[in-house]
Amino acid sequence: MKKDYVLGIGAANIDINGKSNKPIILNDSNPGHMSISAGGVTRNVLENLARMGCPCKIITAIGDDNNGKFIKKHSTQAGIDFSYALTVKDENSSSYLCLLDEKGDMYISLSDMKIVNNITVDYLKKIENVILNAKIITIDPCLSEEVIDFICRNYSKTKEIFCDPVSSAYAKRVKKYLPYIHTIKPNEMELEVLTNHPTKTKQEKIEACKILVEKGVKRIFLSLGKGGCLYYDCLGNCLTRSFSEVKMINASGAGDSFMAGVIYGYVNDFEIEKTLDYALAAGIIAISTTHTINPEMGLDKIEDIIRKERG
Repeated sequence: MKKDYVLGIGAANIDINGKSNKPIILNDSNPGHMSISAGGVTRNVLENLARMGCPCKIITAIGDDNNGKFIKKHSTQAGIDFSYALTVKDENSSSYLCLLDEKGDMYISLSDMKIVNNITVDYLKKIENVILNAKIITIDPCLSEEVIDFICRNYSKTKEIFCDPVSSAYAKRVKKYLPYIHTIKPNEMELEVLTNHPTKTKQEKIEACKILVEKGVKRIFLSLGKGGCLYYDCLGNCLTRSFSEVKMINASGAGDSFMAGVIYGYVNDFEIEKTLDYALAAGIIAISTTHTINPEMGLDKIEDIIRKERG
């Protein structure tokens, strides 16, 4: 088994996205547009990577329901190796419901990821070879603490572990494992939870990033939304980078595509400026569709956006 693939351990689910046509009125029915697609943070990152031409494998859990069949079929067609995914009988596949406002920004979301608890330490031990032979590992914190602990303590010395905290609630679970995480991609709220430090000003953000480095994190890609990204690493390098604002249709998949760009840059030994360009361009592709993953995602599209932006 060649060490030429990215391994993702985490969620694969059904995404239900609803976008309101007008400003949302609470306690009322709001006309809008609905879409259903395969999702899950780890699965999303891997699909974006696969569409960039990067070999990917996933360890996840799906139900033996129609949603599970849809997730597996779509993911396999996109290029993700699903050989190590569990199919759990008599359980519903995990799901994510996201409500977007009229601008395409997340208004509120709900997730049901209970099935992921079927990924156990015993199961990971049985398929350890696929972990040992991965180039890097990307995880999301919907995994049980026991599993996160096992992955971090057993593989972080020989594998770079990448992590998206996903939410301020899940960031609390990630917090104790910061010494094992190589690269992390929080937003401002998640960074504040991870560090117990304010993140309103740029200086406060940098100080919070320094706290993560002190805890052992090697690289931080702080999402600034429309403001791009603030990068900070253990060598003290600090860089803010952004692209021109574009019309946003759906923000829900932007972070996952950005993380895919970060991982692609690392796997291919890109300089940090080039990595940020690829990640930002991937994010732009993601927000330009109603689907969680833009079917047009690919290196040609990414490089075309970068050329237009950078001249």
